[in-house]
Amino acid sequence: MRLLTVEAMRRVDATAIAGGTAGLDLMRRAGRAVAERAEALAPPDAPILILCGPGNNGGDGFVAARVLADAGRKVELHLLGEVSDLKGDAAGAAAEWTGSVVPASPADIGRFELVVDALFGAGLARDIEGAARVLLEGVAASGVPVLAVDVPSGVDGDTGAIRGFALQAVETVTFVALKPGHLLQPGRSRCGHLHVARIGTGTAALEAGYAAAEPPVFRNGPDLWGPAFPRLDAGSHKYTRGHALVLSGPAYRTGAARLGARAALRVGAGLVTLASPASALPENAAQLTAIMLRPCETPDDLDDLLTDERLNVVLAGPGLGVSAGTRDLVAVAAAAGRGLVLDADALTSFRGQAPLLASHLAEGDASAVLTPHEGEFARLFSGTEAVAADASKLERARRAAALIGATLVLKGADTIVATPDGRAAINDHSTPYLGTAGSGDVLAGLIAGLLSQGMLPFEAACAAVWLHGDAGLRHGPGLIAEDLPELMPTVLRDFLGS
Repeated sequence: MRLLTVEAMRRVDATAIAGGTAGLDLMRRAGRAVAERAEALAPPDAPILILCGPGNNGGDGFVAARVLADAGRKVELHLLGEVSDLKGDAAGAAAEWTGSVVPASPADIGRFELVVDALFGAGLARDIEGAARVLLEGVAASGVPVLAVDVPSGVDGDTGAIRGFALQAVETVTFVALKPGHLLQPGRSRCGHLHVARIGTGTAALEAGYAAAEPPVFRNGPDLWGPAFPRLDAGSHKYTRGHALVLSGPAYRTGAARLGARAALRVGAGLVTLASPASALPENAAQLTAIMLRPCETPDDLDDLLTDERLNVVLAGPGLGVSAGTRDLVAVAAAAGRGLVLDADALTSFRGQAPLLASHLAEGDASAVLTPHEGEFARLFSGTEAVAADASKLERARRAAALIGATLVLKGADTIVATPDGRAAINDHSTPYLGTAGSGDVLAGLIAGLLSQGMLPFEAACAAVWLHGDAGLRHGPGLIAEDLPELMPTVLRDFLGS
């Protein structure tokens, strides 16, 4: 589940080579892995084009071409550049290729049934332009399926950014571990199916790579947070499973809070109470049964509610209203030192005042999780380094978490969970069908429900994001936010194996 940056992957290779594994042997193994995937993707008699670049990515392509030719496949190798300019292991791999080398050109690509893109790897340091861009545009225009080596050419391996132009692959073969750019958009959408090949670098080399990629970044999934997920035993009952308090907005603005409350209950919170202005109590009572109701008009009312120490988590924001009053409610909840989930209006009410919110969280030592989408993120962190235009989404999330002193969930197609110490997880277990009104309110409720059961903020946020995505994937077309809490029993049953 742990990702390696481009520099960390270089450390892996260097450590493996220093430990006695020849670089050319690593390249041979990588090339064989590419050839195996090409054979799986292309019909037996299909002509395959191997496009090789001037670096080690091209060396992998030379090896793949040789392996495929030895297996009787119809292969042509086209090189961007000259064989005489290849260096190091790439030159060694080229020397083992006995077939012809054709200058790479966008002409006649359509006569092939698979293109193996071994032009530029994850460490591409500049935008693609000139003849290389013309070649990539020709591949894209041909419509021939692409198998990418390491990353689709043009994708930045660390950020997922497109460096001028990038190919669309049906599958990407990378080595040892995924890179952040495989999961961050827009690179993620260009990679197709991701396949990680082991090439025998060894444990010591992998540990050296991890050391170079501190603090760690993970691909979100049950392996990351599963051991910390709450499980019931014979002694479990509602009072051992936490009590989440969800703050509701006024009449006619209560639906978002109900979605969050329902999600918290469905994910396992033992008790959930919805607190709203008195005028909204009838509206909420008409919709709720298992969720309890309490009146709460002012910050003082909330302070009184929180004298009940069994209320161990507060969810504030969905439908609460953008106002100074909301800021005051957040300040009271933070000062109480409970678990705290802040979403939607609770974030926008602190527009441009991230330091003020950070001071509230620090004062009460709250175990907080913030769940902004990009718009809320931009408003909250306006004027800070977290919104720097030249920073990747991963870097922005990390900076924001450090600034605010809390776990931060930066939502989107590539949702990132980041902590103040720099740990992060990137989620790709999701679907565009989650882009519907109220979906984020459900996510906030899932986090609150897991916090109430004793999960730590990072693990709770990661688990909730994955479960939320899994529910969306199961439902698919026609999904609305109300469907998500009702899918939790099936999602949890399959995850827990019961």
